[in-house]
Order: sequence, then C-alpha cells, then structure tokens
Amino acid sequence: MAHTFEELVAKQRAADEAHVRVQQLREAYDPSTRAQWSGQQTTTWETAWRAWRDLARDVRVSVSEYARDEGLPRHEVEARVQRAARHEEQGGTDAPDA
Repeated sequence: MAHTFEELVAKQRAADEAHVRVQQLREAYDPSTRAQWSGQQTTTWETAWRAWRDLARDVRVSVSEYARDEGLPRHEVEARVQRAARHEEQGGTDAPDA
C-alpha cells in the first residue's frame, strides 16, 4: 500500500500519543505496586499498551514500505517522520526536510 509522507507523520503522531497514554497510566497506577492493581487497572493498561504496540508496528511497516518505494534509506525516512511529527506537536505546520 502506498503511503504519503503526511500519512506517515499522522501515524507517528498517533503512536506517540498512545505511548504518552501508556506512560500516564503507568505513573497513575504506580508501577511498583503492579501486583496490587485492580482488574480494571490491569485491563486498561494492557489495552493501552497493545494499542501503542500495534500503532508503532504499523508506523515501522509503513515507513519501510515508503522508503522502499521511494528508494530511500529507511532510517532517514524514519528520522524525517519523527522530526515532522514533533514539529507539528510543537505547533508547526510544515514538514521539515520534506
């Protein structure tokens, strides 16, 4: 499946947001007491973690496909996508190095 650079950035931002949610839950639930988490806390954290894992995997696959299709090194595309996602999060509107 062909992806645009903008789609890759959107996927990266979704994965980043999911990661932030996992971190927030971990902090809120106190990881040192994980054995004492309620069933609901465990389910919520595991669901958030799976969502992050799946989104991150989708980003990796999409970046690899895009890099292959464009004839670019995967690590360079990955770095550009991450910079663009951070740039947008900080209020920027254009993708740097695009």
